[in-house]
Amino acid sequence: MSSFLVCTGFNCVGHQFCLHFEPFHPRTAPVYMAFLRFMVSDEDAEKFCYSLEVGGKGRKLTWQGVPRSIRDSHITVRDGMDGLIIYRNMALYFSGGNMKELKLKVSGRLWRKDM
Repeated sequence: MSSFLVCTGFNCVGHQFCLHFEPFHPRTAPVYMAFLRFMVSDEDAEKFCYSLEVGGKGRKLTWQGVPRSIRDSHITVRDGMDGLIIYRNMALYFSGGNMKELKLKVSGRLWRKDM
């Protein structure tokens, strides 16, 4: 499992967010993790919710949470397993094909909590 970190920044509801996707080995099985960070403080981040989804072949995994502040390192978020966790064999299954190439589409939704 090669080591890479993908971070895609985007603007939504007038704020900057960053979607992270990376592989890691929390225990014995390799996994991929996707999570959202918000370019503000913890207090402001808690005003929002998000969901991420990945799937294929009639199945899907969904995660719902609160974006983490950009002030929290991605390592802290990853080690806290605060995101969508996709085991490698499931990621390859969702990718279809020969079960050797990773081709995942992570989609999501972001909304502001009612105050």
